[in-house]
Amino acid sequence: MSGPHIDLVLQDGQLQDVLLSHQGRTRRMAGRQGRQREAALVLDQPPPAQSLPVLLGSGLGAALEALLERHPGPVAVVDKETALLAATGLMARHPQVAWITDPTPDAALASLTRWQMQHGGRSFFPIALPFYLREDRGHYQALQDRLSASQAHNFWEKARQPRFRTWPPRILGVTSQYFLMGEVQAACARLGVPLRCLHIEDQEIGAGRFMEELLTAVLEFQPDFLFTINHLGVDREGVLIALLEQMGLPLASWFVDNPHLILHLYHQVVHPLTAIFTWDRDNLPSLKALGFEHVFYLPLGTDAHRFRPGVPAWPGMPRAEASFVGNSMVFKVAHRLKKARPPREFLLAYRELAREFGESDCRGVLEFLQTRHPARHADWLALPTTERRLALEAMLTWEATRQYRTACVAGLLPLAPLICGDRGWNILFRHRPEPWTWHPELRYYDHLPAFYPAQAVNLNTTSKQMKGAVNQRVFDCPACGAFVLTDMREQLADLFEPGKEVAIYEHPEEVTSLARHYLAHPAQRQRMVAAARERVLAEHTYDHRILALCEQMRATFG
Repeated sequence: MSGPHIDLVLQDGQLQDVLLSHQGRTRRMAGRQGRQREAALVLDQPPPAQSLPVLLGSGLGAALEALLERHPGPVAVVDKETALLAATGLMARHPQVAWITDPTPDAALASLTRWQMQHGGRSFFPIALPFYLREDRGHYQALQDRLSASQAHNFWEKARQPRFRTWPPRILGVTSQYFLMGEVQAACARLGVPLRCLHIEDQEIGAGRFMEELLTAVLEFQPDFLFTINHLGVDREGVLIALLEQMGLPLASWFVDNPHLILHLYHQVVHPLTAIFTWDRDNLPSLKALGFEHVFYLPLGTDAHRFRPGVPAWPGMPRAEASFVGNSMVFKVAHRLKKARPPREFLLAYRELAREFGESDCRGVLEFLQTRHPARHADWLALPTTERRLALEAMLTWEATRQYRTACVAGLLPLAPLICGDRGWNILFRHRPEPWTWHPELRYYDHLPAFYPAQAVNLNTTSKQMKGAVNQRVFDCPACGAFVLTDMREQLADLFEPGKEVAIYEHPEEVTSLARHYLAHPAQRQRMVAAARERVLAEHTYDHRILALCEQMRATFG
């Protein structure tokens, strides 16, 4: 309805009809006795007092006036025809009404859901004005269908069911392309844990269709809790959290990246029905400081059915005495730097700041800036958006990782290593005289289970976003019978016996001598691999992690 000329038909100051003229054709909104017919939509079938009436279209205002006279409220009107709204003035005359003007059905449904949560989750009662259904069926009819379905199901009474009545619990998962969800699904299948997955394309729950699928799944599947990774599906405005509260459905969110780089985006996600699991035990105090009541340590693991000895080599698979697989962080740093757009003083100092942060005992960038460089912390605070502040925090984390990783991998250069990753490695080592081989990035599922065992020594370096925790490779390598030389982390000793089950280096300068040592002692390598694999199979598979998560959720919310 963009572009038509709008003429109001008034009688005694009251709007009787609207004429819309476009390209020589004039249409009437209501026609003869339009106000009476519009009001009859409410008078003939008045909404129940405890419902939430939603008018689909504002029209002449007659249906709205009848509704406001006969219903205690609140009332919402869905009307995206902004030019028409401006002409009739209805929106300005009725500020007590919730006006939903979003341009798409999904966005409008998200706004309606937030409004519904603010008013106790009562059932919608949609009332559609015929003119709007004719003009944009894809918008107004779609919303009428969804709201009518919600009304018919008596959803909230059915959704609030007792949880954790049986073992194992029933999990409703939010899935995307994130690599770990495949492992979770496979582990649940092996364990006999009932799992139903909802796929979401975007990082947040903003799509109304996803919310509709979520509500339907809760009714049909009757889960004991909702499971997500890195808060995927949790919107910043708190719509999902409000829905879960209304349903009495707990949320388990497993963070396998730095949670603070994600949770700073959210302001309404702290709730007693939320349990946060983190792969880094160092995050427990800071997550509790954010207000989360239920915070638990759950390290990474491996899928021992995928990472197992004997996986056949893929065509053209390279082999080397010493290898490293990973990102150079060169382009990741550049991308965050471009997004953050820090002030000149910060820009000039960022490499040195990153070096100091990497060498410090501070667990996070903000703690480091606040305690060691208050002027640069003030620069961070002065950035105008949350997104730019997060980009700057991530940039320093990745730059510290880049410097540390470069130093560790450089320790392999005297051994003519194979380095698999992005082309940033060619930039970092372009002036090094030692011979080394570059290979493009490897795919986690397709390449690594066969690649790791084919290398005599696999080097591992841990990101500076996790100064105490261990990453995926320390589990994957021994699971498939491969030797890994990894950097020391405090939490490593809780998972393996250093020196017996895993080979470690304390500083990048030790990489060359230790790699040479283990290359010269293959029997020692094999003993360590066998011991580490035994430990992984006994304690560190994703089957173990899912069982631990289920047990903790039952103990917390059962």
